[in-house]
Amino acid sequence: MRVASIVDAALLTAIHRAAFGPAEAWSVDAIGMQLLSPGGFALVHAADGMIMARVAADEAEILTLAVVPQARREGVGRALLAAAMAGLGQAGAVSLFLEVGVRNHAARALYAATGFVPVGTRRRYYEDGSDAQVMRASLPAPAP
Repeated sequence: MRVASIVDAALLTAIHRAAFGPAEAWSVDAIGMQLLSPGGFALVHAADGMIMARVAADEAEILTLAVVPQARREGVGRALLAAAMAGLGQAGAVSLFLEVGVRNHAARALYAATGFVPVGTRRRYYEDGSDAQVMRASLPAPAP
């Protein structure tokens, strides 16, 4: 696992496309924009998974977490999430937020197992009209 940079935008796009399909995949431009935005942060796990987040003051947000189908249930998502949470905590964030589809039971279970709790619902958040659950976790304090 390593920190991703703008030169990894095509790889991150390929992982995102494999994980979510062409209809929901982010473009190279969209991923590049997030990587270059203030507070943008991404990790990549070989060609198996990626996570993108951003930090603003003492809060952070997971923008996307994608694991290719053949690597699911092998700990890739959990490892990416743990590493991102540690890095975001080191960057000074104390709270981490995300949105996850209410029908995405596997992702919701992963998030709950790593300390996220539901804090709200965004009605009709996704293009298909389905709702998103907003979740929050506390982040570890930076090491002295």
